Amino acid sequence: MNPSNPSSIQLPQGFIPVMLTPFLENGAIDFSGLRNLTEMYINAGATGLFANCLSSEMYELTPDERIAITETVLQQAAGRVPVVATGTLGGTIAEQAQFVRRIYAVGVQAVIVITGLMAAETESDEVFLERMQELMALTDDIPLGMYECPVPYKRVISAEILEKLLPTGRLVYHKDTCLDAEEVKRRIEKGSSYNFGLYDAYMVNAESSLQEGAAGLSCIQGNIYPELVVWICNHYNDETKLAERAKVNQFFVDTMDLVHTAYPTIAKYSLMKRGLPISLYTRREVEPLTDTLKVAMDALLLDAHALMQEIGVTPAVSI
Repeated sequence: MNPSNPSSIQLPQGFIPVMLTPFLENGAIDFSGLRNLTEMYINAGATGLFANCLSSEMYELTPDERIAITETVLQQAAGRVPVVATGTLGGTIAEQAQFVRRIYAVGVQAVIVITGLMAAETESDEVFLERMQELMALTDDIPLGMYECPVPYKRVISAEILEKLLPTGRLVYHKDTCLDAEEVKRRIEKGSSYNFGLYDAYMVNAESSLQEGAAGLSCIQGNIYPELVVWICNHYNDETKLAERAKVNQFFVDTMDLVHTAYPTIAKYSLMKRGLPISLYTRREVEPLTDTLKVAMDALLLDAHALMQEIGVTPAVSI
């Protein structure tokens, strides 16, 4: 792509959830549940959707299943919000480019690159940049995003690396997991002249990132209480709601450890308890969802409901 003609694609500001994949008890994909889940995110106020991500158990899906869940989300969203999806799942750069093209063809607005699959953990940033440039050369003008996914390992993309890639005009989304407020600020500054959006995954820094100019949030908490994530996206600078903001942000901090435990099973349990008809079946091997964890999550859901009532938020599904 000509750097002087950057991508016209720009994702909306707000909450872009990292979507779950519901399964039937026999392990098959629950497409009805996926359609219901898609509706829940949209009803909660999501401005976009990230399908085929780590929360979707993308590594436990076949290539055809990755396409199928992405197509289902696109069909259910029906143009109401944009959809992005992971397109690099291993193999040579040429093989990854082939799947980027395949998943883009189903209608997503951008294809997400897993940074840890572009270069091995022992390889340099220069190697990573070379591979990204190779991938871009093999994928025409397809809009791309990057995800600092913790699996197979978390490859953090510094502001300096980002600065070298942004002039291509190809990067429109970045799921940020660096957990560093100052580094997030630097990345946002580097991307301010482009159709680039940083979506922070770290809810402890959610408000500060939004205030620095982050496009939005892409966090796992959106698979448990998406309404509160949407609320902070809408009110992070609202001076008339200082007390409410403080309570919501403290809730994010207080619940951080629990929502990451036995994930994504615990998120499926939470949505099931809230009334979404999905099972707990999870293909990914995670720690067991014990009775103790269930009791703790039951209490958290009651607290979340009380907080929603206090700040005037209507739940997207019942609690």
